[in-house]
Amino acid sequence: MLLAAYVGYLGLGAAVLQALERPAEVQTAQHLLREHWELLANHTCLQGPALQRLIEGIIQAYKSGITLQGNTTSLGRWDYSGSFFFSISAITTIGYGNLSPSTAVGRIFCIVFALFGIPLNLVLLNEIGQLMLLGVQHCARRLEDVFHWQNKASFLMKTSALVIGLLLFLLLPPLLFSDKEGWSYEEGFYYSFITLSTIGFGDYVIGMNPDRTYPSWYKNVISLWILFGMAWLALVIKFCINILE
Repeated sequence: MLLAAYVGYLGLGAAVLQALERPAEVQTAQHLLREHWELLANHTCLQGPALQRLIEGIIQAYKSGITLQGNTTSLGRWDYSGSFFFSISAITTIGYGNLSPSTAVGRIFCIVFALFGIPLNLVLLNEIGQLMLLGVQHCARRLEDVFHWQNKASFLMKTSALVIGLLLFLLLPPLLFSDKEGWSYEEGFYYSFITLSTIGFGDYVIGMNPDRTYPSWYKNVISLWILFGMAWLALVIKFCINILE
């Protein structure tokens, strides 16, 4: 029954996503094809194979973090700040996919780094989660002593921890992303959940817009937000698991 529910849930998700996303995909593909043929028709000096090679080169360069800005190219994804953020996304298993090592030595190092970094990250997240739980339990005991509440104190503190976590990790960060990245609130909220749940699609990643200037503290603060936000969301998911079981 559990397996049937699991497969049914996946099937339902696939059907809904297909209904929602397939029309937009077809429309985007038709628009891209139309622009491709209009470009070739308006610029007869261009040849189809040459244009295709240029497009593939631009796509590959963009995946490596290099973008064209007039007659120059922009770098910066592999500076120390960008490399530190990549390290965070690697050992937290978020794996956005927008950036990856391109050298053989870099890939080998990434494997070794993640092999030891992932367990280290899990141990740290577990400790942070336990500290959060101890803090909630301590506050609940204090309320019981002061107001002589029993079940009410525990329920009140758990609800407060949930609300505070929602504010700090899911509801308020999109406002920062709207200011620094130019995203809508919905896009920022979507990025927040996709990141903290370690799904990490990579369609939205902070600090990657070459047209924007980011403060030096930005990625460091986001790294701390990811660390504590993952610990909080892990507790929420664990609570949901207990309900399902």
